[in-house]
Amino acid sequence: MKGKTLADVSTGPDWLLYVMVALFAALSLLLMAGKGAWLIAGYNTASEKEKQTYNEKRLCRVVGGGMAVLTAALLFMAIFEDALPASFSIVFGTLTIVVCIVIIVLGNTVCRKKDR
Repeated sequence: MKGKTLADVSTGPDWLLYVMVALFAALSLLLMAGKGAWLIAGYNTASEKEKQTYNEKRLCRVVGGGMAVLTAALLFMAIFEDALPASFSIVFGTLTIVVCIVIIVLGNTVCRKKDR
């Protein structure tokens, strides 16, 4: 695998990656606008009592911000797939895990209502 680029090891059509970027960008904008709480796993299935302990708009913005970071990384990979080494997929995977952890931590700290 030494010397190969992302383009060498990718198996799907390039347009599909750009469709995913557009979809993720649209969902990121929806969430950062404070809407789309029904898209957040765990929150949409929580009871009304549990939902009242969260600031819904802030939670949407935190998840939307994290998704925007991943969207930007995916766009970066799509644009520079001919120049990036194939091992960059490991960097993207690590970034995804780190962003998910940050979203979980922020969701359970800064997105909780203070009066509870």
